[in-house]
Amino acid sequence: MEEARDHARLVTSRRTFLAGAAATGAGALLPAELATAGGRRRRRRTVDVAIVGAGLAGLAAARRLARAGKEVCVLEARGRVGGRILNHRVGPGVIAELGGQYVGPTQDHLLELAKALGVDTFPTYNEGNNVLLLDGRRSLYAANPGLSPDPDFQEAILTAIGRLDPMAAEVPVDAPWKAPRAAEWDAITLEAFKQQNLTTPGAKKLFDIACEAIWGAEPREMSLLYALAYTATAGNEQNPGSFTRLVTTAGGAQESRFVGGSQRIAQLMARRLAGQVVLRSPVRSIEQGRGRVIVASDRLVVEAAEVIVAVPPAVAARIDFTPALPRAKRRLLKGIVPGKLIKWEAVYEEPFWREQGLSGQAVSDVGPANSTFDNTPPSGSPGILFGFVGGDQARRFARLSRAARREAVLGNFAGLFGEEARNPRASLEMNWAREAWTRGCPVGHTGRNVIKRYGPALRQRTGRVHWAGSETATYWNGYMDGAVRSGDRAAAKALDALAGGHR
Repeated sequence: MEEARDHARLVTSRRTFLAGAAATGAGALLPAELATAGGRRRRRRTVDVAIVGAGLAGLAAARRLARAGKEVCVLEARGRVGGRILNHRVGPGVIAELGGQYVGPTQDHLLELAKALGVDTFPTYNEGNNVLLLDGRRSLYAANPGLSPDPDFQEAILTAIGRLDPMAAEVPVDAPWKAPRAAEWDAITLEAFKQQNLTTPGAKKLFDIACEAIWGAEPREMSLLYALAYTATAGNEQNPGSFTRLVTTAGGAQESRFVGGSQRIAQLMARRLAGQVVLRSPVRSIEQGRGRVIVASDRLVVEAAEVIVAVPPAVAARIDFTPALPRAKRRLLKGIVPGKLIKWEAVYEEPFWREQGLSGQAVSDVGPANSTFDNTPPSGSPGILFGFVGGDQARRFARLSRAARREAVLGNFAGLFGEEARNPRASLEMNWAREAWTRGCPVGHTGRNVIKRYGPALRQRTGRVHWAGSETATYWNGYMDGAVRSGDRAAAKALDALAGGHR
């Protein structure tokens, strides 16, 4: 029930946000001095470092700073912690993740953090056969290694890996704008790459489906340089990034899940930070001057020596900064566009597909849910199946009634796993684009001519303001591991500044 209450609070916060925006003009935030209704005075607090956002990035930064003996205050707009990760209680002791949930090899920082907090992992169900539905043909292929013999599938995956990986190897993970061909690759879209390298309609459809699941976007919406940089980050300091890790389960980014759900990691960090995390307190303004920073939120005004902004770029762009952020930073924040990805889940008494020898993983050119996974808890029941609805499919899907959305996805599931899929005992849906304090999922992407022009501003300190969040990660950009890495990096920079790094 805790997760449900938190989600209800988030809905209330969103309505409050929208009402405020309407009162001050389209897309505008309430000025800090009007943020509290009825003239209620906000409390004040003085700390070493103020942190905006209690997702994994902000909490990881707070954890590191607190362990270094620094006083912090984490300001979170929602009534919960976790950002783009969210557990939903399905039943006693059973949760389903409504946001990020997977962890895999080379995601070392997230795995180390989970271990330190006592959160165990378990393998994603990856036994039996996956399903491929393409051009009206349904076929099966072994879940491990997860490579269909279908010619279109082979072309889409092997061509993408064979050609994207060597190009990604030329892109520095910490400075993609310095790649030898950065200007050329940033001037064209991933769609252009697809059209130049894939020959069959089926292969092109499958490539689109992969993009919708990975980025919540279509190939035409992102630059080739962005996709290559993202691929380059899918590794660690010892293992070069690979597109393979992005799309595979065994040995890839979907290999394992967290016992009790991924949000437990954020909840446990917040619990150990005790009163240093303030919920339902969206930050409206950040003002730098006279060697200090004033961070004004709806419930609290915090004076700090340093600030870490650890919210999605689309949310950070709506904060009022004084003095104004440099032009390159403003352009970059607005140029990182949130993905459109909806997670739709069905709950059954048992995972009936397993009795058919199916893994629950599927790829289909029939929408709206073009890719699916088994989301059953480690106990083996109830059976939970989810589908990703991304990109153009998500835009069309969001315009349907709830009943029509349910019918459409269950029709998908039935075509993949049989008629029994039409009769779940419950269903869950999460459209992150409708969440005011996220504005999209799973990650922000850039279109043409953004990274080369404005990329250097991505992690660059702005006075006493440091930047974190998964989109700023040098490894596992867009993933929970990247968020943790970014928080640790920003905390290290803030510690350096506190020690005299401004001089």
